[in-house]
Amino acid sequence: MRQTDTSDAVLPSLRNHLVHAPWPYARLDVAALRAAGHRPHPVRQFVLKTRSRCNLACTYCYVYEMADQGWRAQPAAMSPATTARAADRIAEHAAAHDLTRVDLVLHGGEPLLTAPAELAAPVDAVRAALARTSPRTRVTATVQTNGTLLTRGRLGALAAAGIRVGVSLDGGLPAHNARRVDRGGRPGFGAAARGLRLLARHPESYAGVLCVVDLAQDPVETYESLLDFAPPVIGLLLPLANWNTPPPGHRPPRTPYADWLVAVFERWWHDAALRTRIRIFEEIIALLLGLPAATETLGLAPAATAVIETDGGIEQADSLKSAYEGAAATGMTVESHGFDAFLDHPGLAARQLGREALAEGCRACELVEVCGGGHYPHRYRAAEGFRQPSVYCADLQVLIRHIAAALRQAANRQAAEQPATDRRGVERPATADHRAAEQQAADQRAARPAGPGRAPLRAAAS
Repeated sequence: MRQTDTSDAVLPSLRNHLVHAPWPYARLDVAALRAAGHRPHPVRQFVLKTRSRCNLACTYCYVYEMADQGWRAQPAAMSPATTARAADRIAEHAAAHDLTRVDLVLHGGEPLLTAPAELAAPVDAVRAALARTSPRTRVTATVQTNGTLLTRGRLGALAAAGIRVGVSLDGGLPAHNARRVDRGGRPGFGAAARGLRLLARHPESYAGVLCVVDLAQDPVETYESLLDFAPPVIGLLLPLANWNTPPPGHRPPRTPYADWLVAVFERWWHDAALRTRIRIFEEIIALLLGLPAATETLGLAPAATAVIETDGGIEQADSLKSAYEGAAATGMTVESHGFDAFLDHPGLAARQLGREALAEGCRACELVEVCGGGHYPHRYRAAEGFRQPSVYCADLQVLIRHIAAALRQAANRQAAEQPATDRRGVERPATADHRAAEQQAADQRAARPAGPGRAPLRAAAS
């Protein structure tokens, strides 16, 4: 395997990967890939790990409780010098690739451990660097927090810098959040709920809520309890798991995660009004309609995310920390490497190959354009790597087919009803579910850059 960077820092990382994940590290020749004409896609999202520690000790946290314990060697906070160097590297990359936009995510640990006056410093540094070298590039910025430290002062500082706030929560009731505790075992829900109520009073700053699916909790109750916090978007996440560490309740051919999500979908889809957006459902709908995906968890769009740790290390998506020790590592740093070098790292290159990176059965599957093989970390099997079907394969198939059937039924009902306008050209009201589908498709189109979409999935949606 030929690599474009064989520095002393990078080689130990590659040797570790070779043991744990032969695909892609032993089997993907990036130099040959480039010689054959495959061009990398630039990084567009930069996750800045401004803090490596957290004020909570959630028992399922992939950063602290799963395979990779690299956080222990990280500085507690990103230094101003590292922040400035990261900003310069981001601006350098944006200028080299003529990027019209870069997306910044302030992450941790818990990023709100930073003093209010310093919260916006990383975003300000990137904006200043872009103004010098790539003035046409605009910045969007969010912070992902557990919500417990949200105060008027912090929210005001973030709003003044144009930084929106996303909150991680396991549901809208104390019972849903029993595993979200501090280091003394005390519940964190009360403080998080106070922070969310404050955030809900500032919708211009509210990015949404992330919630990990918990089979122990009632799905509809979980969904409806989250609505009490008025989130504009809900991200329902499958627990980080793989073939060596399967998710709770994983007993094929049963599909408990699909069943949980289908219950929420049915409640959401048939609601008389669209009360919030649910990202996984919108993504599946968009992909069924032939639109590209906006996240890396579904579809075949190339990965375009880099993580910058508090010590300046450049890493792959930190969800990989659930697979094995060092799974996200590249051996690169913002001090020594630009992001163009990161593009040739085999871990990222594999995630930009689309269908070619998937297991043979996935490549032949009629759902591949929508599923995309599933979330990359969910494909991992020790000593084989990331070219397996998702550990959630059966669940994803059931969920996608259910949503495709709902779309098909909505289209059939619309076709069976009177035309959308009468002879005077007066518009008729659409059914609630068809109106929701149209709105979601419009939102997806508006949120994506112009360009050709994929063909719809005929087998599932036609």
